[in-house]
Amino acid sequence: MSGHSKWASIKHSKGKADKQRSKVFSKLSKEISVAAKLGDKDPAMNPRLRSAIQAAKSANMPKDNIERAIAKSSANSETNYENLRYEGFGPDKIAVIVEALTDNKNRTASNVRSIFVKSGGNLGTQGSASHNFNQLGIIKIDKKEISDEQIFELAIESGADECISNDEFHEIQCPMSEIYNVKKNLEKTIANFISTEIEWVPLNSVDVEKDKVEAAVEFLETLEDDDDVQSVYSNINFKNS
Repeated sequence: MSGHSKWASIKHSKGKADKQRSKVFSKLSKEISVAAKLGDKDPAMNPRLRSAIQAAKSANMPKDNIERAIAKSSANSETNYENLRYEGFGPDKIAVIVEALTDNKNRTASNVRSIFVKSGGNLGTQGSASHNFNQLGIIKIDKKEISDEQIFELAIESGADECISNDEFHEIQCPMSEIYNVKKNLEKTIANFISTEIEWVPLNSVDVEKDKVEAAVEFLETLEDDDDVQSVYSNINFKNS
């Protein structure tokens, strides 16, 4: 299994049993509010909002929380959030991309840099790590929805380039410009989706030996736990694990 898919599976499993559910909900609420503020408050007319709401539902976020997050986009009109991307290298030289949504970029930059340094890694300039990745449309579907064989055939018929199935979910990959066309075709057969997002998928991977996996995962999770960080991507490959 590729490092991208293995890490995605670990995050998915962790998310389902995450004791810090309030922190997860906080990140989801922020994304919903910003998406609603920047576009239409009707999910049908706003792909980013639609995707954010789907992610919230997949995390079992209550409907009331979702509605409050949308309403908050008008109440906090004076607060401006910025989408920021940080790139660098962590333990064992794994390439890392961090996407953040913040109202204070100095605070966020300082926190992210500190996490990199403490791990023995270093924060680089934009482009220093992203050349190791390709931005793709990623659609995730729960394994209970459809079998491996059926989803692979359906994904290709829907215009996807790749379909990877692991123990937790099916991951469909397509050009990011085609993500909503592919999703629309899938919706003719699939009712429930875990998420529909643009993600950074590694072009090559870095092997991490079994005895060093714990430190690498702790580094990635520490980044994800920061309040301003929305997503973390790496080219880690869990060798012999």
